[in-house]
Amino acid sequence: MEIDGFRGRLITVDHADYDTARRVWNGAVDRHPRLIARCRRTADAAAAVRFARDHDLEIAVRGGGHNVAGTAVCDDGIVIDLSAMRSVRVDPADRTALVQGGALWGDVDHETQAHGLATTGGIVSHTGVAGLTLGGGIGFLMRSYGLAVDNLLSAEVVTAEGGIVRASADEHPDLFWALRGGGGNFGIVTRFRFALHPVGPTVLAGPVFWPADDTTDVLRFYRDFAAEAPDELGTVVRLGTVPPLPVIPEALHWRPAIAVACCYAGAVEDGERAVRALRRFRTPLVDLLAATPYIAFQSGLDDTVLHGWHYYWKATDLTGLSDDAITVIADHAYGAGSPRSYSAMFHQGGAVARVPHEATAYAGRDVAHNIVIDAVWLPDESGEQAAAESAWARRFLHALRPHRAAGVYVNFLDADDDTGRVREAYGEHTYRRLAEVKAKYDPDNAFHHNKNVRPG
Repeated sequence: MEIDGFRGRLITVDHADYDTARRVWNGAVDRHPRLIARCRRTADAAAAVRFARDHDLEIAVRGGGHNVAGTAVCDDGIVIDLSAMRSVRVDPADRTALVQGGALWGDVDHETQAHGLATTGGIVSHTGVAGLTLGGGIGFLMRSYGLAVDNLLSAEVVTAEGGIVRASADEHPDLFWALRGGGGNFGIVTRFRFALHPVGPTVLAGPVFWPADDTTDVLRFYRDFAAEAPDELGTVVRLGTVPPLPVIPEALHWRPAIAVACCYAGAVEDGERAVRALRRFRTPLVDLLAATPYIAFQSGLDDTVLHGWHYYWKATDLTGLSDDAITVIADHAYGAGSPRSYSAMFHQGGAVARVPHEATAYAGRDVAHNIVIDAVWLPDESGEQAAAESAWARRFLHALRPHRAAGVYVNFLDADDDTGRVREAYGEHTYRRLAEVKAKYDPDNAFHHNKNVRPG
């Protein structure tokens, strides 16, 4: 098989690397594309799109392949695979980075931290830059510097017709607006240009763990602590078990616990003052907050969410952390059967909330907290285990219903979240505007293997 103008690598069903190439982060996803087109350059992606349109093939686009819904791979179609396109070029004088569409956040952090710079990225280093950014891009630096989309300066985009355009505030501004939160609906972004900021290379960062029995009190304390936190302090609450990491005493491994992970995007001594009250609350099981390389912190959770494990997610924005909401969280967070299952709550605000609602397609500007419920089980565990873990996630989400805000982070939606939840992620006004941009740039909905916005 050949694709005119394609200089990358074509992997077909009978290829020795086919099974490896079709796998994505979520091992529960088991799809069989007809062809995987592993691109080397933007021109390859454009050629692959033209080939797919000419042959009426289903299109999936793979960046990091980390989306829980498995949208990076399709059945009986073509996967336009950017995973070999991982170049990151830093201009330290201009404080910008040019990042290819297959790069992972670990690639970005590695290059930018060589210059003492960073931009808002994911909390796991093997997360793909493209998927996270196009959905909005939350991370530990967002309260200081905004979301990933707030730091996006321009994008190189392969259109649904196989053309190549540049989107920025000055070129195709409607497309640029939609790319910043609207997901992969509008084209294939093969190159991102990000603004960078002085961060690290050493930051005050790490988690503090308390026993699960303290969850209610910890969350009540955290509610006030987070509300008063400076913008430089990014925090994520994790509820589940203590992961079996080498830095944690073995006696604590797998023990039910609540953790507050922190990263202070400023001077270490200022960070120590900002987290003092947190560290002194009750008696932690273990306190791992310390001056640490930013790169090490950003990859610290990698082994707790390994490639090939099976995942199922449910998520929602929260109206707040009322006492009743905290009770629901404490009652359900530890009800999973697998010790690998957990939930995570992200604190937004700060710079995220100061960006005008109309500036980007990301709709959660006024949300203080969102929560994702992550059911996890191993590939060799039974179907009963998968059903039980997934049911726990759904029960947890249902119990949160009285405390759910009208919104959800689109990157947290799983495969069984319907069109209604995609609309919920944006709200009706933003969704209608996205649909208009979709109709202009992809009127046939060629890019629909995603959290789809239909042309309108």
